[in-house]
Amino acid sequence: MATYLIGDIQGCLDPLKRLLDRIDFDPAADRLWLAGDLVNRGGHSLEVLRLLKGLGESVHTVLGNHDLHLLAEDARHTGGHSSNPEMDLILQAHDRRELLDWLGAFPLAAWHEEHRILRVHAGVVPSWDWKATMAHAAEVEAVLASDRRKKFFKRMYGNRPRRWRDDHGGWGRLRMITNILCRIRYCDPVGRVHLSGIRPHGKKFKGYLPWFKHPHRQTRDVKMVFGHWAALGLKQKKRYLALDSGCVWGGMLSAVRLEDEALFQEPGPH
Repeated sequence: MATYLIGDIQGCLDPLKRLLDRIDFDPAADRLWLAGDLVNRGGHSLEVLRLLKGLGESVHTVLGNHDLHLLAEDARHTGGHSSNPEMDLILQAHDRRELLDWLGAFPLAAWHEEHRILRVHAGVVPSWDWKATMAHAAEVEAVLASDRRKKFFKRMYGNRPRRWRDDHGGWGRLRMITNILCRIRYCDPVGRVHLSGIRPHGKKFKGYLPWFKHPHRQTRDVKMVFGHWAALGLKQKKRYLALDSGCVWGGMLSAVRLEDEALFQEPGPH
């Protein structure tokens, strides 16, 4: 049995199929642990969802910001007609309900005790350890599984509050948890998040660092696996694995085999 960690697919069907062929993936024996953003921009999000769902329990993902946007579009447009054509193909599909119920059942964070791996789509703030990360993710997951789901999606968008505080409550707290887990790239030492822009790797916002660069972050004792940051590219480090190698932007779709850290890549569309 092998476990493969795969970065942002974003609707890139052909690279995903080639990658699965290359690693000779066997859903009866192997596992896929995905970093989120299965959909949007690649042109074949519907087919990607069908392929992955068809692999059964061998597939486990965390939700990314594009996945959550698709779920929000599902809640908003019960009859289809999303302004996003790629997502609307999913909303108009005969198997819409099965696909979106499958996707929506996945968490925002996953902890793997055996390997001491914490998997999220984007990252964490310095004050969160792995237990806090899982607890905060569970707050949002509980709302997604409740009758408050539609209200959450209406309030999910926005960049405020910008600083994490344990005593925050209400929709602002849930929005910030979601932004941290699904959108963060830069933050400061006290958990103030910069969400309004992207800079190439090495170019900094004054007072902010990439979230994984903070020397006192409480997740330094575990290995973080994440995607979301195509400009950062693939990074295989002792304490973190960054998996978004920009497939949808003409880069690569990357898989790392957990057991020996072997890297497999297939080029994205051009």
